[in-house]
Amino acid sequence: MKQLLFAFYFIFCQIQLVGQNGYNLWLDYKKLDDKIIETEYSFISSIYLLNDNNDEILNTAKNILTDHLSTLLGKKIMSEKSQKTDQITLTINTDAVDINGEGFYITSTSNALKIEAKTNKGLLYGTYCLINKIHRKEKIKNININESPKIQNRILNHWDNIDRTIERGYAGFSIFNWHELPEYLDPRYEDYAKANASIGINGTVLTNVNANAIVLRADYLDKTAALANIFRKYGIKVYLTARFSAPIELGCLKTADPLDPQVRLWWKNKIDEIYQKIPDFGGFLVKANSEGQPGPQDYKRNHADGANMLAEPLKKYGGIVMWRAFVYSHEVNEDRFKQAYKEFVPLDGQFAENVLVQVKNGPIDFQPREPFHPMFGAMHKTPLILELQITKEYLGQGTHLVGLAKMYEAVLQSDTYVKGKGSTVAKIIDGSTHNYKITGIAGVANIGTAFNWTGNLFGQADWYAFGKLAWNPYLDASNIFKEWTAATFPNHDKKVAEVSNWLLEHSHEACVNYMAPIGLHHIMAEGHHFGPGPWVDSLFRADWTSVYYHKANKDSIGFDRKNTGTNALSQYHPEVQKLYENLSTCPDEFLLWFHRVPWTQQLKSGRNVWQELVLRYDQGVSKVTEMKSKWDSVKGLVDKETFRSVSDHLNIQSKEAQWWRDACLAYFQSRSQLPFPSETIPPPRDVDYYKSLNYPYSPGIKPKW
Repeated sequence: MKQLLFAFYFIFCQIQLVGQNGYNLWLDYKKLDDKIIETEYSFISSIYLLNDNNDEILNTAKNILTDHLSTLLGKKIMSEKSQKTDQITLTINTDAVDINGEGFYITSTSNALKIEAKTNKGLLYGTYCLINKIHRKEKIKNININESPKIQNRILNHWDNIDRTIERGYAGFSIFNWHELPEYLDPRYEDYAKANASIGINGTVLTNVNANAIVLRADYLDKTAALANIFRKYGIKVYLTARFSAPIELGCLKTADPLDPQVRLWWKNKIDEIYQKIPDFGGFLVKANSEGQPGPQDYKRNHADGANMLAEPLKKYGGIVMWRAFVYSHEVNEDRFKQAYKEFVPLDGQFAENVLVQVKNGPIDFQPREPFHPMFGAMHKTPLILELQITKEYLGQGTHLVGLAKMYEAVLQSDTYVKGKGSTVAKIIDGSTHNYKITGIAGVANIGTAFNWTGNLFGQADWYAFGKLAWNPYLDASNIFKEWTAATFPNHDKKVAEVSNWLLEHSHEACVNYMAPIGLHHIMAEGHHFGPGPWVDSLFRADWTSVYYHKANKDSIGFDRKNTGTNALSQYHPEVQKLYENLSTCPDEFLLWFHRVPWTQQLKSGRNVWQELVLRYDQGVSKVTEMKSKWDSVKGLVDKETFRSVSDHLNIQSKEAQWWRDACLAYFQSRSQLPFPSETIPPPRDVDYYKSLNYPYSPGIKPKW
């Protein structure tokens, strides 16, 4: 009897979990108002799959339409076996022009609609496009849509460990329960796949870049295969992170030298084994010779040697290697800004054709704002993947509301000038500048076991935005925000959408201002990266400290990357150098990235550096206060739990924005010795107080006792 009661209790808890606001993400389909159904969608009565060959992806598309249209329209929508005039027809047309293999057409008349694609994946994406337009209450009569993804490999990178902890994860534990796989398949796996497919993501790297070789063991490959079997019907390939020393740790070899014949044979056999279990395995993501990870340089080989060793046996299966360029050496006492460029650019043209080099958006490490990485303007023969953060390691982690689409947009539209004006980062990674045969983009995932996946409800908007910009890197961030809010709050007062859009529009700039304005960077506390730490000055590596980057003293502040300093600017195209090296043209937001200037240096605003720094910190705090006020205005217009969750997180953000402002200004004033502007309230405590604050259990750090 007790077991029966426990079973009912478990089922009830699971139902409650799914029913809580936020679990269904932007796919929370509910019946539309009768008026809009009658006006816009009443002609839909059934669907017809012209090429019904029992393919699992086609079945997925068919089920999405029948299930969700039935919910949205409040009537049973059936899949018919014969074609009628007033229905949605799904058609595979291998001769379709003007679309690629994952593209689709949607066309309609007054009483019929057709989704057409070259492949089953194209029909799946067209299906989601249509269903989400209806969910957002958009008009579909007489529409004519022609869409294809501009980037081939659109991949989430999970920094999830086998023990279910997540490096830089702020939304609970990993959703992947390796211990219970392959026997127990959590229903959440399929919900995860649905969410990714709905925004065009077609790949997922299941494991942390700081890799564990055990994931390549035979029993763990069976576990991976179980996940691949679920994800496949949603058009999603699985990838794994390959630990470079796996031949030693798993194969009992004495070396992992990429030119050693035994090592190469071990990897060939392992890759053959993987494809026997997972025929559509995507390939490997590799972090090598970075932050203590093993790699080819351990054997006096280069990155191309290591990547090509893996690429060769993957090639016959259509697999790829994504080799990360986030490298900086213990032995090189040089500006970290420059190191990846110096290691990889000389190897351009030496990588196998199925190798892509994965480059973070900026040259340091996912800072609140960075200039684009100079490698995007320098690798003409090697496909580059752009790596973006969705998780917020340096942006308030899991509690701060920061709409990242604005940051993504700024990076994608940055001009490298590599082939003249207009050679944007977007045009580099979609292959149009250098005619890359393989293209890709990656986002470091922000999801976990939190009931709403991302912890902070608005963190869902960043996952959504990544997917949309991975499909089309030229989309407008503001329109993406509007889409997300329309899908997340579909049956709410229009004020909810207006406020949500406003929060997402203004939040990234606010965060930059209360954390790291006018080009400050890497000034967070050590280890966990939670909270301010501009005073951090004594760690194993100088470039892990904050003072290394701002070098603030009584006279000046900033990092000189011109030819009078580290000359990092020389890695950019001359037009980019020209923009940043001149104080009169360098945008204020990148001032301290490239210049060391006196505190009294006058800026374009007419204020000096110290005055501008104080003003920006104050503006950041004020904007968060305004964000709180805006959200308070929708009380009663959203359900209580959603309102409370967002409100509580904004309260945390407000408190921590003030902390960042006070701690940083107390420290920088102690360096400059300049008085606070008369209209400014000085920090309530001295810098020693802020230094004394200790958060040993912050996400990402182990306590010291």
